[in-house]
Amino acid sequence: MFRTIQTVKMFCACRTLINLTNFARFASSKGGAKALRVKKGKSQSLIPPKALVDFKMVKAFAGKGGDGCVSFAQLWSNDKAGPDGGDGGNGGDVIFQACTNVKDLHSVTTDLRASPGVKGKNKDLHGANGQPLVIKVPIGTVVKENGKELIDLAKEGSQFVAARGGLGGKGNRFFATDTNQSPEVAEHGTEGDQKVLSLEIRSVAHIGLIGFPNAGKSSLLQSVTRARPKVASYPFTTLSPFLGVIPFSDYRKLIIADLPGLIQGAHVNRGLGHAFLRHSTRCLSLLFVVDLAQPWPQPLDELYTLRDELRKYSETVAQQRIWAIAANKIDQNLAQENLPLLMKEAEETLAYPGEPLPSVIVPISAMTGKGTATLVQEMRKLAEEGGFMSDEDDL
Repeated sequence: MFRTIQTVKMFCACRTLINLTNFARFASSKGGAKALRVKKGKSQSLIPPKALVDFKMVKAFAGKGGDGCVSFAQLWSNDKAGPDGGDGGNGGDVIFQACTNVKDLHSVTTDLRASPGVKGKNKDLHGANGQPLVIKVPIGTVVKENGKELIDLAKEGSQFVAARGGLGGKGNRFFATDTNQSPEVAEHGTEGDQKVLSLEIRSVAHIGLIGFPNAGKSSLLQSVTRARPKVASYPFTTLSPFLGVIPFSDYRKLIIADLPGLIQGAHVNRGLGHAFLRHSTRCLSLLFVVDLAQPWPQPLDELYTLRDELRKYSETVAQQRIWAIAANKIDQNLAQENLPLLMKEAEETLAYPGEPLPSVIVPISAMTGKGTATLVQEMRKLAEEGGFMSDEDDL
């Protein structure tokens, strides 16, 4: 049986709805860590916030090796002093390095080119090696080629050479022998590796918000964190994930991801379904946000559709991710009428062999802040039950 949470009516004549939204989330459960109040206000900048980039296709071009040189030394006392052509330098490598100060793939360009090696010169001067191109990526980045996983950069400072630079060509001094003391031949530098790779972040958040368009996911994230996702009355306002952070008094942080809305048929890539569902696989637990202010049984049908789409896309995610339900828009009369029906019928309708039931149903209002304090504590419990709520950078 999953737990149900009853909302507590909030009466405060001296605060506006905005103040309720800002302050409601800082209540704490008995004996547990409480969510800290962030005194700094949200940014008022007109520049839109950057969305999370957790997947990117890149082309890696390693540097070409430098060509060898054909040259013969000419001294004042000997105008045929022999070959003195130097070797070319090696091309630079393309390297991915895991770092803690990088949180997503936004700074990674799609065209990665390392510098080539320098050509050899006369007087036995070898060309310089090309500088390697080191790309910093978040810890937990998975590098794939043609769908096959090459490496998981799970530790800080770990590196992976994605494309190796070409070898420098030999100058004619290298080819001098007893029988051929004046070779007029040198090698060209070899081409560097050229690869098409995909970069994915394995885990981006503790909690992922999943729901239909206009269910209130962005409003909820804006209510409980300092994030500023786009909020509008039309569907698909969120096309890329947005992250928000809730700090707690025990120096731990809960990372919430606002995922793009899903529709029926998403598992067959309808409405960019594959791109949107892929984000859910990178969240360690899921919170299904449903608009409860709809004629019954539409809220329950939406929950069933969301679970079915997730199951058809990835049975592993559906079976392994613990999840909960946030019944949004409880401030409306129709939502209050539907809440008892949802509590009564959810367990029977959403049950599926091998999958967990929702751990809790929390009625909330993302617009007024009603119930969000309770929801924050339930999300913290959800993360702890999953066994992954530890340090700040445990993702």
